[in-house]
Amino acid sequence: MDSMTQAALGAAIGGAVLGRRLGRKAVLIGAVLGTLPDLDVIIDYGDAVANVTRHRGFSHSLFVLAGLAAVLALLSARLSRTREISPARWGAFFGLILLTHPLLDALTTYGTQLWWPLDVRPAAWPHVFIIDPLYTLPLLGGIAVALISGRVARPATWGLALACAYLVLSMGARQLVEARIEPVLAERGLEEAPRLVQPTPFNILLWRITVVDGPRYHEALVGVFDGDSAPLLETYIRGAELEAEALDSRRGRRLDWFAGLFLRYEVRERGGRDTLVATDLRLGFPGFHPFAFTLATREGSDWRPVALSEQLASPGRDRREALTRLGARLLSPEPRLCTSDFVSRRWLIAPTGPC
Repeated sequence: MDSMTQAALGAAIGGAVLGRRLGRKAVLIGAVLGTLPDLDVIIDYGDAVANVTRHRGFSHSLFVLAGLAAVLALLSARLSRTREISPARWGAFFGLILLTHPLLDALTTYGTQLWWPLDVRPAAWPHVFIIDPLYTLPLLGGIAVALISGRVARPATWGLALACAYLVLSMGARQLVEARIEPVLAERGLEEAPRLVQPTPFNILLWRITVVDGPRYHEALVGVFDGDSAPLLETYIRGAELEAEALDSRRGRRLDWFAGLFLRYEVRERGGRDTLVATDLRLGFPGFHPFAFTLATREGSDWRPVALSEQLASPGRDRREALTRLGARLLSPEPRLCTSDFVSRRWLIAPTGPC
């Protein structure tokens, strides 16, 4: 999640756990510690692929943060003038603030390396978009009342409870959406195909479904309020014939570890040379994928890994129009919105129905 949300979550937890004993200090300490893991963005790992795939790494590890929480709790219990706070209470304070940061991040699409330094793929169970005002506002409201009134624990707890209720709603919305797409996938023999179900920007009412089908992938938009309207799948080229060349490079293998099958490969001309580019299909939205990386250049008939990978800008499109149309689509399947409305037609294989 965005850093403001993480700071608000930390502040709310701090107020709920130690607001009665520390007052406003609990909120302020919680806000600082809640956003602390995101400071890893200032680290330059050398190139674009490394910077993206190592973000949410060691600083988001449950092992590292649990250890940090234990150290802070012991120091606070020993040095604090507030002797009535037990070491266990300090442990709950620091542990909940620090550990909920990566756990919340894991509920977004990006992926979080919860088990660093173990060599396992980042955890990602998408239930909320990386920025969702309806999750953040209850937290901000609770801590605002806490700071203004000075009666910290109760408003912080209420804000936290409402935010948690929103996460429960998102889980229910996801289950509903998956039930609606299941018959469509079964009809095409795709019930076992790798799929990604995630909310569209800033809401939990309209969900994007991406299904990988060998050399192709399918996209669909399914809303909570779609009723009996059948979801429509649109089919795209994945550029899988370039996958072997991509995986020959160290950065290509790193991206494969990071995103799995949800990568699209293509050749772009850059500086008069053919360049192999990998795009993470999970992040962003069709037509607005911000994470595309150079992996190799063609020299004769061979591909040579680039010295430094670059992150390429998303194609210039009207983001305001896209968000406006997404907003209009939230409560009804009409007017019809197709993922291909924002994607170059050269990627599209088979439009379906009105799309």
